Amino acid sequence: MNRIRSLALPIAAALAAGGLTALATGTAQAADVNVVRNGGFESGLANWSCSGGSGSSVSSPVHTGAGALKATPAGQDNARCSQTVTVKPNSTYTLSTQVQGSYVYLGATGTGTQDVSTWTPGSGGGWQRLSTTFTTGPSTTQVTVYTHGWYGQPAYVVDEFSVFGPDGGGPTDPGPSVPGAPAGTAVSGQTSTGLTLSWSAVSGAAGYYVYQDGARVQTVTSGASAQITGLAASTSYSFQVSAYNAAGEGPKSAAVTGTTTGTGPGPGPGPVVPKHALTGYWQNFNNGATVQRISDVSAQYDIIAVSFADATATPGAITFNLDSAGLGGYTVAQFKADIAAKKAAGKSVILSIGGEKGTISVGDSASANNLANSAYALMQEYGFNGIDIDLENGLNPTYMTQALRALSQKAGPSLVITMAPQTIDMQSTQGGYFKTALNIKDILTVVNMQYYNSGSMNGCDGKVYSQGSVDFLTALACIQLEGGLDPSQVGIGVPASPSGAGSGYVSPTIVNNALDCLTRGTNCGSFKPSKTYPGLRGAMTWSTNWDAKAGSAWSNSVGPKVHGLP
Repeated sequence: MNRIRSLALPIAAALAAGGLTALATGTAQAADVNVVRNGGFESGLANWSCSGGSGSSVSSPVHTGAGALKATPAGQDNARCSQTVTVKPNSTYTLSTQVQGSYVYLGATGTGTQDVSTWTPGSGGGWQRLSTTFTTGPSTTQVTVYTHGWYGQPAYVVDEFSVFGPDGGGPTDPGPSVPGAPAGTAVSGQTSTGLTLSWSAVSGAAGYYVYQDGARVQTVTSGASAQITGLAASTSYSFQVSAYNAAGEGPKSAAVTGTTTGTGPGPGPGPVVPKHALTGYWQNFNNGATVQRISDVSAQYDIIAVSFADATATPGAITFNLDSAGLGGYTVAQFKADIAAKKAAGKSVILSIGGEKGTISVGDSASANNLANSAYALMQEYGFNGIDIDLENGLNPTYMTQALRALSQKAGPSLVITMAPQTIDMQSTQGGYFKTALNIKDILTVVNMQYYNSGSMNGCDGKVYSQGSVDFLTALACIQLEGGLDPSQVGIGVPASPSGAGSGYVSPTIVNNALDCLTRGTNCGSFKPSKTYPGLRGAMTWSTNWDAKAGSAWSNSVGPKVHGLP
């Protein structure tokens, strides 16, 4: 949720920038070599330089191998990461990479002829290949290749960066051999919803792929074991493991069968979300905000969104890993008990999909089913009441609708579904988020749009409003209210404190004035809606942790206001 999203993008300027080319593919010749070093980022950021310390090496998401580059733009920094490669004069090279994110660029400078670049407006939450070619000049022996994002946009991820062409005589990455099959695969620690899979380490492996009933479900980059969760009770599964490195994936291990024990806790009947509800995101990590257990979350919050689910190697599928170490030794058993206690107190606890490790792509029926099945398995295992959709890079409304309806069929009418789109996502009913919300209107709980980390946006009156004011909250909410959503499906999402977002923080007083304006027609700014919406669901904040850090000032002010709406 707390990701800088400056969306007043100079798209026309970007299109007019010199050297931009259409996406292209090139074919490497037999004698060509990859002249870039550490293009798979298996050695961290070795040989790479990123502006302003914007880049880091990550183990997830990755396209192949165990590492990838993640770089985060800022207001005055487009997070440019580059490397100078040795090339041969008068030669043609193919530059390509795999990317995730919005407004990701790939290019080359100092070619001695025409410098080139290409870009994508967004990879749709999955991986996309960018590629272009360049030709070196008669005396060119070095070229700088680079990738970057766009100012104020969310972080982007790059993997498999390559520059194929004639050997310029400089250093290149050595070619490792494909690792062998893991031996000693064994199952232990069975529960009703999971088990532990272990194997013997393979020499030269960068990591391992875990297969469940023939489908890849997990990537392991550290150690030689995996926790398999989200399984059905009293059910047998077949597992195999393969090792991989930069040369590719090796053969799979011999299959081993594991059987889960008896029935698990299940999600149980969910409490009814109140007419006017306060939603708060709970952080499953420590980033400087107050570390909380679920039991520590203020009673003002009616919906607690656990942030975040983790993506798996299976398209669309999710899992959840409690950060026990980062949360002071908080155990899974305590976590489950706290969820049960909150539900007993009438609160809803849901799992949010998104964030740094939760980027998933739901682009076909198979991935839609994977999302529904894995989400329901986690609801059964932990007792979650539902899910929240907080995907940074857009979504496919056709298949996300399919996934959410499939989950609804499994979970029943008490399922809670919330969404947290960016402001740009809800400017038009033709946007993917807005379409999805309208598609599932009969099962949707609330859309808590994020009125922060945003550029200026249009209101429902056609005027442009800047974030940080009552008008920004009310005029943008009006688009949803007049665009087809029921007032009970609209909430106002804001940071709990200035530390909770890069920009767009407003005081609780402004939030309360916006709630009054929309529900009662009072305390409005220059924009006043043509009618009131007394059924407005309420408000949301990132996060309960930042709220606690600020002495619960936000929830203690906005909570009573929400609960006292007409």
